[in-house]
Amino acid sequence: MKIRHFFALCVLASLFIGQGYTTIYAQQPAPQPAQQPAQPALSPTPALPSVPATAPENAPAKVLLAEGTEVQLAFDTTLRSRSASDGDQVQFHLTQDLKVGDVVVAKAGCVAMGEVANARKSGMMGKGGELNVQLNYLMVGSVKVPLRGTKAKGGNRGVAGTATVTALGGVTGLLKKGNEVKISKGTALTAYVSENISLEPAL
Repeated sequence: MKIRHFFALCVLASLFIGQGYTTIYAQQPAPQPAQQPAQPALSPTPALPSVPATAPENAPAKVLLAEGTEVQLAFDTTLRSRSASDGDQVQFHLTQDLKVGDVVVAKAGCVAMGEVANARKSGMMGKGGELNVQLNYLMVGSVKVPLRGTKAKGGNRGVAGTATVTALGGVTGLLKKGNEVKISKGTALTAYVSENISLEPAL
């Protein structure tokens, strides 16, 4: 009888203790997931205004070299009527700075080019030789400035663009000895710009 009574008390004690553990466990709050910090709303990136391209502030302004401007040249080689041939290239150089007002657009030493337009040896009956030189252009940097040999602008380049020995008469270095025409190296020649052209100031 005592044994049965003791066993009953043990069962009751076990039930009570189990119920107490269940109640305690049920009362503990469930762990909450960690909250992520709120991300701020992204505002759209404003479009940058387009900036028009502009020329550099230090870009040199071009100046107009007018048609008819004088160009002082000198022959770089000696020419003779008895040895020259039509089409031979003739080189000159600029002897004075070329200016527009006070602005230098081509410095002395720039190369100019021309060609023999007509070379005639002396002939029978004492006929003298003839030597005509046609001017083509003055090289200013990468720009070819067209030239002619007479101040008046003519429609025929073969005439207006030709500097003949007659036009050079009286110039030091021009010799006509016997039947030969000779133009010595260094002989001065005035040429003329044959059309308006814009150039940058020389550096």
